[in-house]
Amino acid sequence: MTPLIALHTACAIGAVSLGIAVLMRPKGTAAHKAVGRVWVGLMAATALSSFWILQIRDGAGFSPIHALSAITLAALARGVWAARKGYVRQHRINMLSAYAGAAIAGAFTLLPNRIIGGWLFGGG
Repeated sequence: MTPLIALHTACAIGAVSLGIAVLMRPKGTAAHKAVGRVWVGLMAATALSSFWILQIRDGAGFSPIHALSAITLAALARGVWAARKGYVRQHRINMLSAYAGAAIAGAFTLLPNRIIGGWLFGGG
């Protein structure tokens, strides 16, 4: 595992963990806002770092999974903007969309030809 993939993986694991905590706790509190800021940072770092991970296509450029990273970054930006404007419903929709998009991308890591899938299922 390269240092970039290790960083990407660590940020993703942190984002998934914090995301669950944010979803389960009361909304609008100081803790929600503080943890949410860290979560957005981890999500953004995960999505941004993915643009330099090109192993899935043997360095031949972006894969369809990278589109999910772009969508995630857009949803995060819209979600932060909505929170700052007080648009709670739009904030919720965008943040849930970002989390769902990340979950879909994360599911691809379970394929046998990917690092984590290889570890879990012996196909890497």
